[in-house]
Amino acid sequence: MINKYWPLYGLNLRTPRLEFRFPSEDELGTLAEVAAQGVNRPGQRTFLTPWPELPPKERGLFIVQNHWGCKAEWNSNNWVLNLGVFVEGRPIGMVSLRGKDFSVLREVTTGSWLGLEFQGQGYGTEARTALLQLAFEHLGAVAARTEVFQENAASQGVSKKLGYESDGISRDVLDGQVIVSDRLRLTRDQWQRVPHVAVTVTGFDQCQAYFLGEEVT
Repeated sequence: MINKYWPLYGLNLRTPRLEFRFPSEDELGTLAEVAAQGVNRPGQRTFLTPWPELPPKERGLFIVQNHWGCKAEWNSNNWVLNLGVFVEGRPIGMVSLRGKDFSVLREVTTGSWLGLEFQGQGYGTEARTALLQLAFEHLGAVAARTEVFQENAASQGVSKKLGYESDGISRDVLDGQVIVSDRLRLTRDQWQRVPHVAVTVTGFDQCQAYFLGEEVT
């Protein structure tokens, strides 16, 4: 019955090694534990909201509450799609696709985190690829944007590999200091020119209206 009101539970993305879908409540608890065990290495900064620096239990709670909040605040013109990342059924992190005023702008932003033990294996590139495939080939996005700390070499590398180009910089305050991020932008044309792994998307037709600002029936 829940799928009648929240058909996004049926949305599923797959790459050669990964699966992306809404986690069950038990799986969300496992993802919270993955986050509690560590997301950043000592001294590493990856998010303006410094949740990876919270104590372990608070870090896990952040993941749970953020996931619930994104579902509760979903609006067909302003939405955040949070999906669990799974390797052979094992939860290893989460990805997010955000559309603000999407029915007009047709632009998205992406985000992700992986547990420390799962980093450095190319999963980040596959994860971003899956989100971009959904955005460009199913949602009709014209561009994807991201902001990356200049010191975040891993995320910078993923963006360059997938064809993003410079779109300026942003200056923000983190821990009382200025931190500079590179703004990067990827158009649909650029995306289609860059080779990437195959992505399979299923269950989209049932939830299309929830993304595109159309009447939900």
